[in-house]
Amino acid sequence: MTATTLTGIIGGTGLTRLEGLALTEDRFIETPYGAPSAPLQLGHYAGHPVVFLARHGQDHRLAPHQVNYRANIWALHSLGARRIIAVAAVGGIHPALGPASLAVPDQIIDYTWGRAHSFSAEGHVLHADCTEPYDRDLRAALIGGAAAAGVAVLPQGVYAVTQGPRLETAAEVRKLRAEGCDMVGMTAMPEAALARELDLAYATLAVSVNWAAGLGPAGSDIHGDIADSLERGMAQVRAVLGAVLGG
Repeated sequence: MTATTLTGIIGGTGLTRLEGLALTEDRFIETPYGAPSAPLQLGHYAGHPVVFLARHGQDHRLAPHQVNYRANIWALHSLGARRIIAVAAVGGIHPALGPASLAVPDQIIDYTWGRAHSFSAEGHVLHADCTEPYDRDLRAALIGGAAAAGVAVLPQGVYAVTQGPRLETAAEVRKLRAEGCDMVGMTAMPEAALARELDLAYATLAVSVNWAAGLGPAGSDIHGDIADSLERGMAQVRAVLGAVLGG
């Protein structure tokens, strides 16, 4: 990344505000697809120009299936962002993805339905190549940033995208694991595909906030565990972002 390249950062659950952002402007944007989830915050993070957007709104009011993904991606693109780092909370399936662990997934399986998933319009159909849904160079930057920050990260994995907002059943997680999934979240699609349609480099920094259903200790307080893991995991996310953007 050059010092002048504008980087978009999408904050998920636990990252509705980017602590450490030197804010210069809140920008309210109306897109051809409606309003994005929140005002776009322009500023600098670790000395690098960024535009931050809270995926679920600044008060976390939007469930995953209610997010206007098209407006979000369009708004970031319209402000000049050419790469997007998407932070996402997930449930860990892979043995290395216990609570508060980080991952940089390289593949996606989409189990969602009914979401507006393309910028295609009548007479202009887009067939985005999603063989590799995440940008290689941006993934490498995140993995390198984690190493520089001393943060352990799973350098690959399959992200299962479920509809939400409910969490999965134990049987569903067994099915996901059998199908090769390493983590389960609710927002990677259509976000990744929309970024690809606009030729934006896109990668996810995933934070495991709990073991996926049926994989954790019996009788655990899942919501209490999630809150604790978010606090610990997001501190590591900020360290990785600082290393990537400040490097």
